Amino acid sequence: MLTSLQIQNFKAWKDTGKFRLAPLTVIFGANSAGKSSLGHLLLALKQTTLSVDRRRAIHLGDSNSLIDLGTFKECIYDHDLSQPLSFHLAWKLPQGLKVEDPLQETRYKGDQLELNVTLLADKNDQPEVTELCFLLKEKKNDVLDVIYSRKDDGQFDLQSNAYKFVRTVGRSWPLDKPEKFYRMSEQSRARFQNAGFLSDFALAAEQMLDHFYYLGPLREHPKRIYPWSGETPDHVGIKGEYTIAAFLAAQNQGRQLNRGRKCKQQHFAEFIAGWLKDLGIIHSFSVKPVAEGRKEYEVLVKTHSSASEVKITDVGFGVSQVLPVLVDAFYCPPGSVVWMEQPEIHLHPQVQAELADVFISAIKSRENGNDRNVQLIIESHSEHFLNRLQRRVAEGTLSPEEVAIYFCKRNGKAAELEPLRLNLLGDIENWPPNFFGDEMADLTARTVAAAATKRREEEQAK
Repeated sequence: MLTSLQIQNFKAWKDTGKFRLAPLTVIFGANSAGKSSLGHLLLALKQTTLSVDRRRAIHLGDSNSLIDLGTFKECIYDHDLSQPLSFHLAWKLPQGLKVEDPLQETRYKGDQLELNVTLLADKNDQPEVTELCFLLKEKKNDVLDVIYSRKDDGQFDLQSNAYKFVRTVGRSWPLDKPEKFYRMSEQSRARFQNAGFLSDFALAAEQMLDHFYYLGPLREHPKRIYPWSGETPDHVGIKGEYTIAAFLAAQNQGRQLNRGRKCKQQHFAEFIAGWLKDLGIIHSFSVKPVAEGRKEYEVLVKTHSSASEVKITDVGFGVSQVLPVLVDAFYCPPGSVVWMEQPEIHLHPQVQAELADVFISAIKSRENGNDRNVQLIIESHSEHFLNRLQRRVAEGTLSPEEVAIYFCKRNGKAAELEPLRLNLLGDIENWPPNFFGDEMADLTARTVAAAATKRREEEQAK
């Protein structure tokens, strides 16, 4: 699970400041306030780890990648290439990490890892890493730091305040540039007698980003027929294009979940259908082959108990738009981080509120008797969604530590991120002005307009 994030000089962000990420993190804000850019950078980092090109510091995207962010200049705040793009990531390690110095016989262990990276444009305006830092922590205490940075002469140097790196005899050659944004090359590690553990740090970063998934705001339109030949997608897709394949794969694997401790365990298909019904969207839901032995499937729903069963294409658009959200929240592997943009699109206000309960359940859900430990980061515009979150905090269903809420706003050309303080009563203590529009101004204007209309009617009646 990600525990904190900071981004500097990226898109609209001069500096987000270091902010906490909770199991359920919600980001509100006006359009074009910079909310989406936060998730887009993480998606670019993920596709960098998947790239076969080790020399590219960060893969900003192309027509075949997860996301295309344009050129490095287009990504830099104010398009000023003299400024570095920097980011900080901290996350909990699922099994912890142990480091042993073979020369000093000293041992280090930690349950959290931090990664701090600085990139600067080279002479061709391409990003290159100038500093790469890892910090291993145990119960919030610093344990072991590693700093891989470029010196004034252009050569790279490896240092630590807690660990003594020892050069291999006869291998005083210069060190290579970092591979991608997080890894020291095998050749450079071999130039030290005790730097092998750095591959474990790089692997931990890869595993964390491998479990990062993103669902965009524009989901695919429903289809009458969905092909599936038995594959198991790792995610529902950025547009939810693999939702039905993921649903069928989970059903085929016999996955069973519950909504939290002491809740009933259900098969995946029954579990998702139950949520759809509880949301009040439909009465029943099923995915069936069009005929026995076929690899084509149709999604059938009933809107009411007495209604006929019809295909998903023949009911309201909201069903197909919320289905990827539900499947994504519970299909992703345990320990995943899922970033969703506007999951409430095309949904009735009541359903928007109910989504809050879905997400609370997702971070508390269990699979085969074990906690899933899924983290959700939600971008939203929904006041109804927020109201339900506040209610659940007041009721004690969700603790203030389990949720973090932020408000994005523009201050001139720069975006700012304001943390909202949520107390035990569910109240936001620092409510931003015009958070969901100027409600009082609308009420006043409506009252004035009604009075003016009444006066005109009275004058015409004379």
